[in-house]
Amino acid sequence: MSAYQGRFTGRTAIVTGGASGLGKASAARIVAEGGKVVLWDLNPETLKAAAEEVGATAVVALDVSDPEAVEAAARTSHEALGRIDILVASAGITGATVPVQEFPLDSWKRVVDINLNGVFYCCRAVTPYMLAEGYGRIVNVASVAGKEGNPNASAYSASKAGVIGFTKSLGKELAGKGVIANSLTPATFESPILAQLPQSQVDYMRSKIPMGRLGEVDESAAMVCFMASEECSFTTASTFDTSGGRTTY
Repeated sequence: MSAYQGRFTGRTAIVTGGASGLGKASAARIVAEGGKVVLWDLNPETLKAAAEEVGATAVVALDVSDPEAVEAAARTSHEALGRIDILVASAGITGATVPVQEFPLDSWKRVVDINLNGVFYCCRAVTPYMLAEGYGRIVNVASVAGKEGNPNASAYSASKAGVIGFTKSLGKELAGKGVIANSLTPATFESPILAQLPQSQVDYMRSKIPMGRLGEVDESAAMVCFMASEECSFTTASTFDTSGGRTTY
């Protein structure tokens, strides 16, 4: 049971990438703390299973790189929830793990479309609902790769750096309007996304963490939920770190 039982009572959230990993863990905690959640993800079957496990109010199967689908999903979610207080933009992919000169063009475009353009589309779609209520919390999941860059992961690193820069801009636009936007930069943590990477890449990323281990998904979910709560009231356009000491800026 969460130490903050009831922190999200009366609050509503959309969580992208909600069928697994950090998205699912964050959604579960929001529900456990009294909130209502709509899960967005690509696969209808995994979404259904996740919704039952988490206790989600509704699900929407979509590709976040499709702006029209995102707009429609935001409308559907607003109808299901009555309002949209929180967006956790967690959907993402790693892409190819190769040097730049060998990087497939289709993989580059797909990573940027999901990891960066998808975050933009989601924020663009939900922000009007938040502004209408005078309240909102936006948590865009980036990565330490967006701060430092990981070799052989240029698309992922570039897309996550873009998320950080975009969130800084968005947070400053919304400051003073009741809507707060921050990004999270986790180091590698145990998650299904690791299946997209060769073990050598996972070992490299572990070696860069001073604590000497991968993170746990619940550690980052705890930070997400602080960022998504009313407690996060005087920090916006900023970056929160869960990297085991890898990045300290």
